Amino acid sequence: MESGLELTLLLLGSAVLGVVAFRLLHLPPMLGYLAVGVLIGPHALGLAEDSPATHSLAEFGVVFLMFSIGLEFSLAQLKAMRRIVFGLGMAQVVLTVAATVAFGMVVAHVAPKLHIGWQAAFALGGALAMSSTAIVVKLLTERLELESAHGRLIIGILLFQDLAVVPLLILIPSLANPEDLAGNLAWAGVKAAAVLVLLLFLGQKLMRNWFNVVAKRRSQELFMLNLLLVTLGAAWITERAGLSLALGAFVAGMLISETQYKHQVEEDIKPFRDVLLGLFFITVGMLLNVPLVIANWWLVLLLLVLPVLLKFALIALLAKVFGSSDGVAMRTGLALAQAGEFGFVLLTLASQSKLIDPFLIQLVLAAMVLSMLVAPFVIAKSDQIVMKVASNEWMQQSLQLTQLASRTMAAQKHVVIAGFGRSGQSLGTLLSDEKLPWYALDLDPERVQEAQSAGSSVSYGDAGRREALIAAGIKRASALVITFADTRAALKVLALVHELAPTLPVIVRSHDDTDLDILKRAGATEVVPEALESSLMLASHALVVVGVPLRRVVHRVQSARDERYASLRGYFPGAGDVSEDPEHTFVRLHSVTLREDAAAVGKALAEFALGEVGAEVTIIRRGRERVEAKPETVMQAGDVVVLRGSADAVGKAEGRLA
Repeated sequence: MESGLELTLLLLGSAVLGVVAFRLLHLPPMLGYLAVGVLIGPHALGLAEDSPATHSLAEFGVVFLMFSIGLEFSLAQLKAMRRIVFGLGMAQVVLTVAATVAFGMVVAHVAPKLHIGWQAAFALGGALAMSSTAIVVKLLTERLELESAHGRLIIGILLFQDLAVVPLLILIPSLANPEDLAGNLAWAGVKAAAVLVLLLFLGQKLMRNWFNVVAKRRSQELFMLNLLLVTLGAAWITERAGLSLALGAFVAGMLISETQYKHQVEEDIKPFRDVLLGLFFITVGMLLNVPLVIANWWLVLLLLVLPVLLKFALIALLAKVFGSSDGVAMRTGLALAQAGEFGFVLLTLASQSKLIDPFLIQLVLAAMVLSMLVAPFVIAKSDQIVMKVASNEWMQQSLQLTQLASRTMAAQKHVVIAGFGRSGQSLGTLLSDEKLPWYALDLDPERVQEAQSAGSSVSYGDAGRREALIAAGIKRASALVITFADTRAALKVLALVHELAPTLPVIVRSHDDTDLDILKRAGATEVVPEALESSLMLASHALVVVGVPLRRVVHRVQSARDERYASLRGYFPGAGDVSEDPEHTFVRLHSVTLREDAAAVGKALAEFALGEVGAEVTIIRRGRERVEAKPETVMQAGDVVVLRGSADAVGKAEGRLA
């Protein structure tokens, strides 16, 4: 290359062609960047040189990636998922590193020519412990599995892997000087602590006030310039302290995540992050020495198979230890067995610190790239793999569908509700008031358990699966209401309904009217854009479709408005709702089953003055009956009391009753 402009044009042109090709194959763009880097690199066509200037630009991709991770860092989310993140996630990273170090010691003893010390094995372990957030989250989103049991485990483990990168970025360079390792680590720790205190405690208030000043100028250009200044400025501070650029960017993201500008910043930073991160992956691909890899293909294959099998077995075993079923454990292991983008970051850092022999770097790099290329195909076939290998998985799924079918077998002209979140529960309330039968499907096990305990007609099931819709009695139903505002998921359900019950009226909720025509063409009878009255509008359409007179519907909706939506306030929260309300202030529903030794047994409801703590009883379920919650109602052992209020109020009320 003769000039920087020619190199830039080559990288941009190659990146565009690579991403287009991999998009056509329905593969993640990141794999396209890696393939492009391999093709144009000095070891293949030789069109681009592996120059320091290219690496400097590529490093900014990692900076913006870590900044984005910091933006998503939420203490409330960590608290809600602490058992998965700091239990399962930490165990996976620590045990992967430990297993790699142990294996490296064995190899060093058997083949001393490879020069694998424990420091090199530690760096390799850190790189191999990472999984690809970009690939896995994209595939889980497309498969509608983010809220599934294995989806939540996967997200928790990925979250800890992202957090583990921060200390690894400090540790790996310190391992390069083993003579004074303890001193280097101690000094790095002191510097990291000092910088973090400076940025977190002094920067918190400064960041909020400064962004307020900039935002009041009402200039998008100024806001963007300020964002780049803050990100790169924080990275510069940590670099001057002898730490990594990425650490400073991560802290800057954390600081901004606590301000009201988080979502705007997240959108503004995406173009820089994605373009520069693509450049980083191209430079990683350029490192790959293709002739060397081909000459040692059996070693590459060994380094591909062994780590993938180790991670799969380790993660599946840990998930099993943490209480997951065989199917959930295996799906989690299959999704996370591949290498990840942060693995390349740590491997590059180890290479720069001269911890690992360049020959071994090439082999490991090739194996990591291949594992990521294979990952989408493995995840796509995970259901078939699990069904064949896990002997009880087929039985469990069959049992779930059988239970669902048995509950709806006698139902005729019922409404099927897809999704039992806030809107689904509001709709169920109004349908029950009209004495109309309904049945709901939801993928949040905690929400399903709570709602079933309160007597709601809801089961764990995926409305996007043909078997679940058939079990819910879709062919005997009078209407289907899709209550989640996800167009892609709704289109999947509509396609199944068109196949199974083409004349069934379907009412769909959407964020806005952008996708209204698409959903209508797919077979939706009505599309209700999400707004302040989305729950009421869904309910009114559903009531009209199943035959309730229009005047009666209008009267009921108007009554609900007059009561300020009192009858619709509160819903059974799932684990994923915690992050949306870190202060736990939203009005929720909570079921409390009274045991024989409960304080409330044999006493009137009025004696407990639940209003004093801000809670109220909406209904009492006694066997199959629903008992109206009056002050004089005497409670009995076995009653299920449904409380409404904030998290604190509900907790205090439960304490008084139990």
